[in-house]
Amino acid sequence: MTRVAVFGTGCWGTAFAAVLADAGSEVRMWGRRAELVDRINRVHVNGDYLPELLLPEAVSATTDPGEAADGADIVVLAVPSQTLRTNLTGWADVFPADAAVVSLMKGVELGTTKRMSEVIAEVGRVGKERIVVVSGPNLAREIAAKQPAASVVACIDESMAERVAMACAAPYFRPYTNTDVVGTELGGAVKNVIALAVGMAEGMGLGDNTKSTIITRGLAETLRLGVALGADPATFSGLAGVGDLIATCMSPLSRNHAFGVNLGRGMTVQEVGAKTRQTAEGVKSCQSILELAQHHGIDVPIIENVAAVIHEGRTPDRVADMLMSRARKAETR
Repeated sequence: MTRVAVFGTGCWGTAFAAVLADAGSEVRMWGRRAELVDRINRVHVNGDYLPELLLPEAVSATTDPGEAADGADIVVLAVPSQTLRTNLTGWADVFPADAAVVSLMKGVELGTTKRMSEVIAEVGRVGKERIVVVSGPNLAREIAAKQPAASVVACIDESMAERVAMACAAPYFRPYTNTDVVGTELGGAVKNVIALAVGMAEGMGLGDNTKSTIITRGLAETLRLGVALGADPATFSGLAGVGDLIATCMSPLSRNHAFGVNLGRGMTVQEVGAKTRQTAEGVKSCQSILELAQHHGIDVPIIENVAAVIHEGRTPDRVADMLMSRARKAETR
C-alpha cells in the first residue's frame, strides 16, 4: 500500500487526502492545530474546512512533521503558497530521500517570482525529477462530494508522474500525466488572478459577454507568459489551462471569483479579507506574477489592472474603461 503524507489541513489538502485514501493509499495529514488534528482522528471530520466530508478510515492526522513523513512514499504539500518557504525550512529534513514531493499550491512567490516547484527544489533540497505538480479544475467541495473530476499530474520524470497518478486515481478522480511542469504550474497560478477580474465584472453587474472576454484574453496572457518561460503551449488548452481557468472564473465556490465579486460591489480589499477570512491566492500572487511578466517583457494588461486594484486602490470600473480603451490589434499577437 502506498503511504502518503499530506502537509496542510485546508480545503484542498483535506479533499485530496480523501481522494488518495479512496484510491487505496494510507494517508497521514499534518496540521498545526492540535484540536483540529484530534477531531480528524476521533470522528474523521475536518470541521473547520470541509465539515460535510467524512474522511476514510485510512486517513489520520498528527501535529508532528516527522511522524507525518515517516515512511512516506509520497509527500503532498498543500499550504498557502506564500508560506511554503518558511514551512519547508522546518520540514525539509524529515522528507524521505526517495519520496515524490507533490505541490497542490497555485501561486508565484512574492519577492522572488519563483514557482512553487522552484521553491521546493531550493529550500526542500529536492531533485526536480522528484517534484510533481497536480493542477486542474478541482474545486475542493465538489471533489469532497465525489463529483467526477480530472486533473494533470506533471513531472519532468514520466515514471514519477505515473507513480503519483496511480496513487490518486480514485473512481471519481481521473489523473492525466504530463511532463510540462512550467505550464501546469503557471496555468494554476495565473487563473486565480483572471478569476479576480471575472468576479469584479460580475460584481459590477456585467454579463457573460464581458466575463467570456476576460477569460479568453486572460488565457492569451497566460499563454504568452508560459511560452516565454518555456512551457508547452498545448498545456494551456488542457485541464491545467483552460479547464482550471473556466472552473475558477465561473464558480461561486472559487475563493478568487468570490473575492472579485465583492470588490466589484464596492468593497475594499481589506473589507473583503475581513469578511472571508480565507486565502485567495490571486490576491497574494498578482503582484509577483506581474513582476514575472515584466521581467520577461510580456504584456499582461488584465493581470496588471488586477494588481492595481489590489495594491493601488484602482476601482474596478476604472479597470473596465482602461481595458476597453487599449489600442486595437490582431487577436493572435
